[in-house]
Amino acid sequence: MTKPIIAVDMDDTICHLVKRAIYHNNISYPSHPLQYEEMVHWDTTHLRHPESTHEVFYGRPGLFEELELYDEYVVEELSKINEAYDLIIVTAAEPKTVLEKWNWLQKHMPFITLEQFITCKRKNLLAFDLLIDDGPHNLIPAFESGRKVIRIPHPWNKQQLEHYGFPQMSSWKDAKLYIDELLQPQGLHI
Repeated sequence: MTKPIIAVDMDDTICHLVKRAIYHNNISYPSHPLQYEEMVHWDTTHLRHPESTHEVFYGRPGLFEELELYDEYVVEELSKINEAYDLIIVTAAEPKTVLEKWNWLQKHMPFITLEQFITCKRKNLLAFDLLIDDGPHNLIPAFESGRKVIRIPHPWNKQQLEHYGFPQMSSWKDAKLYIDELLQPQGLHI
């Protein structure tokens, strides 16, 4: 029997990218500080300092290796999900950040194998049963194609996604149980 495929994003889903990028932005441009709550757009066109481009904001060497875990539950829950399902980590990456992202995964979640690590910006092209992500550009196409999704809430996805009513997780606590419930056929109870 084939296990359902659970696709999980990395940045701002299992680790905090935007918060760390803001930290470095505010050190580099103290006259133009940013707050997490102000990040209401997924892209960086609204950054305040003219020199803080998308490339500068997300392009700091080593940035992806210094990210903090999303919360204290994420490693244990992803380990449980990995045992019960066919787990893939799907992350958008620039060529220069692929190794940083892989190193981060191996440091925090060494149970993730190379075969489970996929770099891909257009996640809707992949086959999966459930996507856990923060990006509206990933969640909406997956949902519209009939696949299940879980939204990780952030300021940049709140406005666009409120009307979809996506299931969401603001913590990884009991994530495996939540996924079990979402993937359970209607009318059946375990």
